[in-house]
Amino acid sequence: MSASATATGETITETTLYLGPWYRRSPFFERTVAAGCSAYDIYNHMLLPGYYADPVAEYWHLLEHVTIWDVAVERIVEITGPDASEFTNRLTCRDLTTCAVGQGKYVLITAEDGGIVNDPVLLRIEADRWWLALADSDAGLWARGVAINSGMDVTVREPEVHPVQVQGPRSRDVIRALFGDAIADLRYYWCAEAEVDGIPVVVSRTGWTGEVGYEVYLRDPARGGDLWDRIMDAGREHRIRPIAPCEARRIEAGIFNYGSDMTIANNPFEIMGLERLVEPQAADYIGKSALEEIRVRGVSRKLVGVEMPGAALPFEIADKRPAIHDGRPVGTVTDLIWSPRLATNIGYVSLPIELSTPGTPLEIEAPGGARWPARSAAIPFLDPSKRVPLGGSVVTPIL
Repeated sequence: MSASATATGETITETTLYLGPWYRRSPFFERTVAAGCSAYDIYNHMLLPGYYADPVAEYWHLLEHVTIWDVAVERIVEITGPDASEFTNRLTCRDLTTCAVGQGKYVLITAEDGGIVNDPVLLRIEADRWWLALADSDAGLWARGVAINSGMDVTVREPEVHPVQVQGPRSRDVIRALFGDAIADLRYYWCAEAEVDGIPVVVSRTGWTGEVGYEVYLRDPARGGDLWDRIMDAGREHRIRPIAPCEARRIEAGIFNYGSDMTIANNPFEIMGLERLVEPQAADYIGKSALEEIRVRGVSRKLVGVEMPGAALPFEIADKRPAIHDGRPVGTVTDLIWSPRLATNIGYVSLPIELSTPGTPLEIEAPGGARWPARSAAIPFLDPSKRVPLGGSVVTPIL
C-alpha cells in the first residue's frame, strides 16, 4: 500500500486488490495484458480494461485513427422461443413490433414503477432470437424472473458471446478488410452474422463513442485470441491500438453510464433525451401504466449536461459530487471529465426541473471542500443529429 497526491492536492491511497476467480476474464484478456493494460475495472462480474496509457492520447487516437476495445463485459442475454418477440417487447418501453430481423435498437428495460433496470443495445439476430447487450447490472436475472411468471414459451440464457468494439474513422476500412463490403456497409444500428478464418461472429454498427464504429460479437470463446489478432492485423496499416472505454468521448456524445448516471431509482423522463424512448404502443409492457402517469404528471428532477470552464481535471471524478446553486445544495454531478476537443470539463448533473435549463450557474463541491464554478448545459455536447457515426463530420461548437 502506498500514497500519492493528485494535481488538486488530494491524497490517494493505492491498494493492490485481489481479483478472485469469481471475476470472469474475457477471451481477450491475455491479449489486453500483452498490449500493456495495467488496470482493470469490475463490470458485470468481469474484468474490464481500465488503463493502457494516457487517456488524452487515446482520445485523439480514437478521433483520428481506429481503436479496439475488449468489452466482453457487455454480457449478452439471449431470448429465444415461439414467444420471444412478444416477451422481449414486454421488457421495454420501446415498440419492438417495428424492429426487423438484423436491426438493433438502444432500449430501456423498465420496472413496474417505471424505473430503469438497464439500458442495453438490443439486436434481433433471427425472427425468434433476440440479444440484449447489458450495461452493468443483473438484468439477466430480472429477465429470467419475468419469464418464469409470464406464461410464455421462451428461453432466457447467457450464451458464450463476447464483443469487442472497433471504433474510429478508419474502423470501416478494418471491418471491410476482415468481412467484406456487405458487413462494412451495414446501416447504423443494424447487424449481420459473419465469420473470419472460421471464427463465427455477429457484427453490428454500434458503439459507445459517437464515432463511426462496429461491435464484433465473438461466438466461440476458444477463438478470442485469434479474433483479436485478426483485427489487429487488419488494422495495422490504419494505426489500430487497444484503448480503454473512452469516457470523454461518450460524454460528448450524450451517452450514459448505467449505475452512475442513472439507476433503477430513475425513470426515463428524468434523463434528458431518454423520454423519447417511452414510445406509444399497444403492448402492455412492464411499467407502462406508471410511465404514462409520469408523462402526464411530469418530473421534479432532470439529468442534464454540466460544463466546468477552467483548467483540465487531471482525472475523471470517481464519486458523485454535490452541485450548489445560490449557496445551497441542489443536485448531484454524476460524471465530470476534461474534453480535449471542447477544451473544457464536461459531465452530467441531476437538478431540480426549474434549474435544468442550459446556463444555470452552479458550483461543484470538489474533494477537499473547494468549489468549482460551473453551469448546466444541453446534451449531447456534440453532434446532436448523429452525423459522425453515420460517416459525416461535425463542427466543434464554441462553448
